[in-house]
Amino acid sequence: MNDEARVLTTKVDWLLNWGRWNSLWYLLFGTACCGIELMQTGGPRADVDRFGAVPRAVPRQSDLMIVAGAVTYKMAERVRLLYDQMPEPKYVIAMGSCANCGGLFTRSYSVVKGVDLVIPVDIYLPGCAPRPEALTDAILKIQKKIQSERWVDKRRPLAHGRT
Repeated sequence: MNDEARVLTTKVDWLLNWGRWNSLWYLLFGTACCGIELMQTGGPRADVDRFGAVPRAVPRQSDLMIVAGAVTYKMAERVRLLYDQMPEPKYVIAMGSCANCGGLFTRSYSVVKGVDLVIPVDIYLPGCAPRPEALTDAILKIQKKIQSERWVDKRRPLAHGRT
C-alpha cells in the first residue's frame, strides 16, 4: 500500500463552476411551435443530455429557462412568476422570433413584443423555428458564460440586510 497523500490544486472559481456548467437543468416553457423544436433538442438526434443539460418541470430546481414561442400578456405574468421562483444564478434563452420580438404575431394586441419586456434574457435565438442544433449551440454558450463567472470576488450581503 502506498501511503502518499495526493493533492489536487485548482482555482475555487473553476471548481464551483465545474459542477454548475456540467449539470445545467432547464425549465421547459414551450408556448408555440418552437416548443416542438425544443422537444426535438432533448430527443435522440440532438441529445443535449450529453452536455449535462437535463429538462426539469419544477422552477425551484432549474437554473435555465428556455422560452420557446410567443408569450401573450395573459401568460407574461406566469412567466415572471416562474422566473422569480428559480434560484440564483439563473439564465434565460429566448427561442424563436416570437419570443424575441413577437414574430408573426407582432400586430396582435395580445402578444408581448419580446419576452425581454417581462424577464431579462441572456441569449436571443433567432429563427422561425430555430433548429435543434441552434438551441444546442445556445446551451453551450450559456455553459461558457457559467465557466467565466467569478465567485470569490463577489460581495455577499450579511445577515439582517447589512452590507
